[in-house]
Amino acid sequence: LSFSWTPQLVSRIRHPRVVKVNSIEHETSSEAKKICAAVIVPGFLSGAGDFAALAKCLTAQGIPTVVVPMPVWHWLPCLGGRSMRPILERIDHTVKHLAANGGNVDAVPRFEYSLADCVGDFKDNPGGVAKVGGSDEVDDYPVVEPRGCFPAPTEPLQGRVALIGHSAGGWISRVYLSERPYGGKVYAGAKFVHSLVTLGTPHSEAPGPAFSGIRWADREGLLPQVRGLAVGGTGTLGIPASGQLTMNSYSFCIDSNEDLDGDGITPIDSALAMPGTLLPDKSSQEATSSPGKAEGEQSRQESNVDTLILPGVTHFPWSDVFGGGVVAPELTARHKEGMPWYGSPEIIDLWAPWLAKECGCNDFRSSDQFKSEGK
Repeated sequence: LSFSWTPQLVSRIRHPRVVKVNSIEHETSSEAKKICAAVIVPGFLSGAGDFAALAKCLTAQGIPTVVVPMPVWHWLPCLGGRSMRPILERIDHTVKHLAANGGNVDAVPRFEYSLADCVGDFKDNPGGVAKVGGSDEVDDYPVVEPRGCFPAPTEPLQGRVALIGHSAGGWISRVYLSERPYGGKVYAGAKFVHSLVTLGTPHSEAPGPAFSGIRWADREGLLPQVRGLAVGGTGTLGIPASGQLTMNSYSFCIDSNEDLDGDGITPIDSALAMPGTLLPDKSSQEATSSPGKAEGEQSRQESNVDTLILPGVTHFPWSDVFGGGVVAPELTARHKEGMPWYGSPEIIDLWAPWLAKECGCNDFRSSDQFKSEGK
C-alpha cells in the first residue's frame, strides 16, 4: 500500500505483531460486498456527540459515517474493568443495520435504554475490580444479558462496512469481530465488517482487571478477512510537564521506567501493537508451484494490519468538551493552542485515504478539496 502522505508529518511501520494461520476458513464473509460506509465506536467515557464532527467530516469527504448512538452515561455499567457486553450490543446494533441498509447512515434506528436499565446493568454486569459474578477474567464471566431493546434489521445483509474505534473503542471492536464467545455470546462481527481503523487504542496487555478484555483480544490476531490500520499519535512525553493524567495513563498501559511518547493517553508502542494475521501471498504461491521455482524457496507473506504514526497529534479534542480543563489541564491547553487530534480535518486526511481504499470509496476527497468546492 502506498499513499502520497507528507513524509515530514507521517511515519509508517508495517506489521508490528502477527499470528500465523494455516488456512482461511472465512471465504463467504470475506467475499461479501464492501459497502462504502463506516461506524465510529466512541472511546471510554465518551459519547456520540463527541464524534459528530468527525462523522460529518468523513461523510462530506465521501465515506458515509455514523457514530454508535450512545451517550456517555451508557458506559457506567462497564466502570472498573467490567464486561464490555453492554457496549458490544450497541456496536452490533449499529453495524448490522448499516450493513443491512446498504450504507444509509440516516436509516440506522435508535435503540431503547432507560435509566432503570442502566442501574440494573450496573448491578449485574460481571467482572472488574469487584469481581462481580465471581471473577475478573473474561472466560469466567457468568452469562448476563445486557438490558435494553435493540431491534434487529428487517432487511437481509447487503455487504460489510468499516469500523473506526477510538481509544478503548478500538480493542472493544476487536472483541466484536472475534468468533470466540465473550461473556457467553459470539458476536462474529467480521461477517459484517471488512476494515478496522483504531485511533489511539491501547493494544498492549497490562496487569489488572481493566486490561482483561485486551488480554482476551490479544489471544488472536485480527481475523484474516478483515484489514486493519492501527493509528497512534506522538509528541506528548510521559514527563511531569505533560501532566499527571498522561504520566498515569502511560504507566497504566505499559510497565516501563523509560520516558514514553504518545498522544497524551496512549503510548505509541501500545497504539501500534494491534496483532495481525500472516497471510500467504497468492502470487507467490502460484510462482512456487510453477516450473523454475527454486526448491525450498519460501513464498512471501504479509500481515492484514498496517500501522501509522502521526507526530504532534493528541488523543482527544480536550478543549472542545465540557470538563476537559479539569480532567486534563495540560492536554487541554495544548489542544487549545492548536495541537490537532485524530479527528481534526488535516489529520483525517492522513488516515482516511487508507480507509477509503479499503472501502472502495472512489469519490473520497481531502478536506482541502472539499473546502475548495465551497461545501
